[in-house]
Amino acid sequence: MKAAKELPQLDETPEKSLSYLERKLAQQMGKTIVERRLIEPGDRVMVAISGGKDSYTLLHLLKRFQRAAPIELELLAVHLDQRQPGFAGDQVRRYLDQSGVPYEIVSRDTYSVVIEKTRPGQATCFMCSRLRRGILYTEAKRLGCTKIALGHHRDDAIETLLLNLMFSGQLKSMPAKLVADDGVNQVIRPLIEIPEERIARFAARMEWPIAPCVVCDSQKDLRRRDVKGLLTQLEQRIPGVRGSIFAAMANLKPAFLFDERFADTPGTSGERPDVAAACGANQRSGDWLDEGHE
Repeated sequence: MKAAKELPQLDETPEKSLSYLERKLAQQMGKTIVERRLIEPGDRVMVAISGGKDSYTLLHLLKRFQRAAPIELELLAVHLDQRQPGFAGDQVRRYLDQSGVPYEIVSRDTYSVVIEKTRPGQATCFMCSRLRRGILYTEAKRLGCTKIALGHHRDDAIETLLLNLMFSGQLKSMPAKLVADDGVNQVIRPLIEIPEERIARFAARMEWPIAPCVVCDSQKDLRRRDVKGLLTQLEQRIPGVRGSIFAAMANLKPAFLFDERFADTPGTSGERPDVAAACGANQRSGDWLDEGHE
């Protein structure tokens, strides 16, 4: 009689459990919301659902936040059907049906507009996102939403910073909260301090029906994809470089840049006196300060 094979043991360590991962994500998102005042009492929050891992994670965690928060807030999920051929819109609808959150599906043929206006070989993502954002702004007003929640994460912010730096000559990225040019719509990014890898791991464990953008995935030469690859290479050579770049976005020293608007900033070397004093203390304690390039 053959001995029965021993079944492999599941890894149930806290670090690997789904509940642990969800709790850590929820804690980080909650911290971001509170510290950056992204959601206020009485807010009606439109949660933009694309069908990707980020927006599913955002809605899931916001539902949890809504249950635990000591304030009243409403959630409304909105999916924009852009009429992309081959897009798995039925999967998104089924997910929303089961989400327990009120939702609307808005249908606009932005796909045809993008294809018509984009030159051969030109990436479609920029125009597509601009059209999508404009529609979301309009729908937010129609639906009486006070905030528009997007699923951008830490890696999106880092990649956007580098894209603007390298291709448009600007130092800008994605803030956690942004008032639109119309002065009415407010965009919030509750996941902005969470690394993409953690969101991807959580979404995979949740087994959500991911509906990727068939247009983006079909394009071979995307600058964002190149920047993502560059960051991966840098991370291998300089562990923690993503975290350092992200931290730099909250540690701006405008007097040491070339923007003339900050050329006469008061204080030592253009910094506030209290900041300059802190820098001096750091220098005396042995922290690195690049004096040769001031």
